[in-house]
Amino acid sequence: MLRKNLILSCLLILSMLLSVGCQNASASNEENGVSIEDGPKYYFPHEGVEHEGTWLQWPHNNTYKGARGAYEEIWIEMTRGLVKGENVHLIVYDENEKEHVKNILEEENIDMSKVDFYVFPTDDVWVRDNGPIFVYDEEGNLVIENWEFNGWGNKAPYNKDNQIPTKVSDAIGIPKIDIDMVMEGGALELDGNGTVISTLSCVNNDNRTKNFTIEEIEAYLTKYYGVTNFIWLDGVAGMDITDNHIDGMIKFFDDKTIIAASEFDLDPSDLSDDDDAKKLLTAKNINGEPYEFVFLPETKENVVEVDGEWIKGAYLNFYVGNKVVLVPNYDDENDEVANKILQDLYTDKEVIGIDVRDLYADGGMIHCVTQQQPIAKLK
Repeated sequence: MLRKNLILSCLLILSMLLSVGCQNASASNEENGVSIEDGPKYYFPHEGVEHEGTWLQWPHNNTYKGARGAYEEIWIEMTRGLVKGENVHLIVYDENEKEHVKNILEEENIDMSKVDFYVFPTDDVWVRDNGPIFVYDEEGNLVIENWEFNGWGNKAPYNKDNQIPTKVSDAIGIPKIDIDMVMEGGALELDGNGTVISTLSCVNNDNRTKNFTIEEIEAYLTKYYGVTNFIWLDGVAGMDITDNHIDGMIKFFDDKTIIAASEFDLDPSDLSDDDDAKKLLTAKNINGEPYEFVFLPETKENVVEVDGEWIKGAYLNFYVGNKVVLVPNYDDENDEVANKILQDLYTDKEVIGIDVRDLYADGGMIHCVTQQQPIAKLK
């Protein structure tokens, strides 16, 4: 199975430095002679807004032997929780897989009226990174953005996964925009009110955006995500297959509050100006207001073995549904601590802990394998 190894990004961030330089790039921010700033713009809503449903790519054994057996219980529990408040759209590899998944969900007494199936071959399960990005256009209509996906910089098979946004668009009849830039969903964390946090090690990496300057990348994000306030952390290129995705480090509760790993629970005055932790802790929202912070612990004990080393688990990579919050759990004492912190925040939702140790050993958690579809019309 794919060693996505995003797990260390939650645990090894204190020494990161903020990059102030930009890569040289030869391409201009023009598409067919038209400036990227021209034409319609789009808005990516906060994860917590009302969903029509959630997309999952069901694990199979066609790329990595044993993936289905290792992961399937996690997908069952995600589906069980999500159908309490929204539809669940399952992408399955073929008709045989569809029948298999349908049978086990029925055996688990899951409400199948909220579940539908799409038979699209996939390479893997990480729909957050390769799947459709649902945004609103200027009239408030839902649109699918098809960013390029190249297996985190040509590190893993991706040809099937890169076709998923187009196939989803064709299947459900939501118009699609093709975007000529590599960008994974897990590389960006957005507050829904004009601010994005990301890592330069991933987004401004030659293995993805060699021909773009950071200014051009920002222009794309402004046009296609609706953000104008950029909080750039340096990150660590090569630290894991993702080059240090942000969605394992922090999450916006709203446009005023950031939920962060406990490693960030520091006094900014003790940190140098080029430290990523200080950059995050002193960040301001689009209105110039400092963010409030809530910190989640790591597990008390080591929970999985990766490349011969036992490591602790992190809780940040959770997913917010309409009626539930799906939280990575590890059969650890701090599961209850993290779940309670989140339950106290998301008072109108049920916090559900899901044992993700098998998935975590391969580098991912709940947020990595979910993708929200907002309601059809922006309210």
